[in-house]
Amino acid sequence: MFSNKDLKNLIIPLFLEQLLTILVGLADTFVISFVSEAAVSGVSLVNSFNTIFIFLFTALASGGAVIVSQYIGSKKMEEAGEAASQLLMISTVFSVSIVILLLLFGRPVLGLIFGRVEEDVMEACVTYLRISAYSYPALAVYNAGAALYRSIGKTSVTMYIAVVSNVINIVGNLIGVFVLHAGVAGVAYPSLIARTFSAAAVTVLCFRKRNGVYYEEQWICRWNAGLLRRILGIAVPNGVEQGIFQFVKVALSSIVALFGTYQIAANGIAQSIWSLAALVCVTMGPVFITVIGQCMGAGDTGEAEYYFHKLLKVTLLFSVIWNTVVFALTPVIMPFFDVAPETRSLTIWLVLIHNVFNCIAFPFADPLGKGLRAAGDIKFTAIWSVVTTIGVRLLASVLFAIVFDMGVIGIALSMSFDWCVRAVVFYIRFKKGKWKSYQLI
Repeated sequence: MFSNKDLKNLIIPLFLEQLLTILVGLADTFVISFVSEAAVSGVSLVNSFNTIFIFLFTALASGGAVIVSQYIGSKKMEEAGEAASQLLMISTVFSVSIVILLLLFGRPVLGLIFGRVEEDVMEACVTYLRISAYSYPALAVYNAGAALYRSIGKTSVTMYIAVVSNVINIVGNLIGVFVLHAGVAGVAYPSLIARTFSAAAVTVLCFRKRNGVYYEEQWICRWNAGLLRRILGIAVPNGVEQGIFQFVKVALSSIVALFGTYQIAANGIAQSIWSLAALVCVTMGPVFITVIGQCMGAGDTGEAEYYFHKLLKVTLLFSVIWNTVVFALTPVIMPFFDVAPETRSLTIWLVLIHNVFNCIAFPFADPLGKGLRAAGDIKFTAIWSVVTTIGVRLLASVLFAIVFDMGVIGIALSMSFDWCVRAVVFYIRFKKGKWKSYQLI
């Protein structure tokens, strides 16, 4: 069903889009640092809060992508278009509801989560959250449209939109901070404008009938309970899983805060490098959803199994190459960080631990899991992801980091142990073939 050229056209634009997003994120952080320490702190705190909703919108879009991909595989283009339109509708309703709640209760929620921070930091938080909240519907609408384009294999479209959007964001930040001297608002409004552009551009393109699968007004304005139930049947477990993951991440941050300054700094630098190293697996997740979803929609489990093996090989090969390159560059970029030698040394060790397991375990723990979800094996993968996140990552972090006094090295090993357990469970599940018996449409 997919030639090597088809797979290349899926993978490369997605990879470049994700790489661009990370690089622009680093540029944003650099520009914000010229405002004030309070602005940096406020933006950093709110971004950790924003991540929760970004993951929820992504989970919702992933649920729609699976259903759309399966309909495409079964050659039911009209049903695929209706599913995409319903995804747009529910994404809009969900995101607008969140915006209303945050505008009403944003400050109390920030106070509850972040405690009694300094007043100028809290003001920066409130300003940034209010403007960020306005962009949530645009973010959700973009994710819905991107899910449609990825399902039909046209990932280059979202890549081009991302290029223009990120240029708008960077130029806007420079103007807002250095020309208008607008402070936190000077970096918040460009993000709002960029996300609004992305949402508008992808939505207009999703109405094009020549795509074969497209939005239609009558489907957007209709409440199809059965179809929404299928989409949410995938999105809700994914959303719960991501919510628990974020909770554990916050808990682990509080554990990291117990250690010395140099360990906290090393962990922070390492995490920024980890996000770059994980790029291959992050890219391959949507590819698994599109390819396996279409194969299962066509009722061809043999074809699905073939592409499971092929995509796993591609993921492992490129993950080894990419993680090796990132690790090799780590000692080169470390001198650019104004930190102590012990911090640099610890950072390199953290990156080494992460990258080794990101090569050998994470391809099975994440992209393979997304492929199983695309086949319909949703509850099993969601439950085991939650079990390993809490039962392995969190508990092992307490054991290794605190009890065995291994510090952030212990947390990195616990994360790797979580991936290994999940990888073994998912691979056994795949080999047993239970996923072949599920039917989503």
